[in-house]
Amino acid sequence: MPLSDTTSAHVGTDTAGPVISVGPVTLTVPGRGQDLHVRVSAPTTGHRLPVVVFSHGMTLSMDDYTPLAGYWASHGFVVVQPTHLDSLGLAPDDPRTPLIWRIRADDMTGILDRLDAVEAQVPGLAGRGDRDRVAVAGHSWGAQTASTLVGARVVGADGTPGESLADPRVRAAVLLCLPGTGGADLSPLAAQYFPFMSPDFAELKTPSLVGGGDHDQSPLTVRGPDWFTDGYRLSPGATDLLTLFGAEHGLGGIQGSFDTRTTDESPERVAVVQQATLAYLRTSLGLDDEAWPTLRRTLAAAGDPLGRIDSK
Repeated sequence: MPLSDTTSAHVGTDTAGPVISVGPVTLTVPGRGQDLHVRVSAPTTGHRLPVVVFSHGMTLSMDDYTPLAGYWASHGFVVVQPTHLDSLGLAPDDPRTPLIWRIRADDMTGILDRLDAVEAQVPGLAGRGDRDRVAVAGHSWGAQTASTLVGARVVGADGTPGESLADPRVRAAVLLCLPGTGGADLSPLAAQYFPFMSPDFAELKTPSLVGGGDHDQSPLTVRGPDWFTDGYRLSPGATDLLTLFGAEHGLGGIQGSFDTRTTDESPERVAVVQQATLAYLRTSLGLDDEAWPTLRRTLAAAGDPLGRIDSK
């Protein structure tokens, strides 16, 4: 698993183990219109397993992002992946469409509310998740969704931040390709269809890793790839930024083989994301204090590195 083109290291992790992955696990949610379906991936052995709830990017589903979910699960995490309503292609005139960003956040908190019910539907998993070690993660729109659970707020049409949806049960976040600030920074496309992509990061105080590619030019913004670093620059909680050199929005293919939109396919980049996110989660959740510092040192010392880490 290379951190550069010339070196490899398996840092801050345990040996990978066998995984069980079950889906759909179904949760009935009154008022949502459809049941909430999730995929659960977990180690076949072990107890007091940390939990990550992962939010997918626009129109994807619980079956995507296997390179991350499977990797985390094989290294000791319970990974829960909801399928949000945008995966179903809601019509513009559907009354849920204007609130889809909020329904996404409710999907995440609803899973945390009902972790016992989620575990009970996976053979052999009941009682093995650690409620004191919970993280959220997401990619693209999913990163914005995850960020609301750690303190980011959506700025309303009047220019003021909306209510906080921060969840005290969440101890850490991994935010990949996190959309930046709205207003004048949004493209006309985004301003018309995604006005809720207007975050305020001032209250994002939970420890968070922001990650992105330095070639990620999004049609949602009039700015360049630096737009995806706003969460790191503007929040007190996002203390670390992983930048992948040459990477576009797919970060090498973290969505997995079911999604054909990856324009920068690179197993090496995916491996860096896997290693870095796992190390960050292990340290931020109190599993291994040395995992993240070791990863940072290894990447900094690599010849011809595939990325860099900035910290504040």
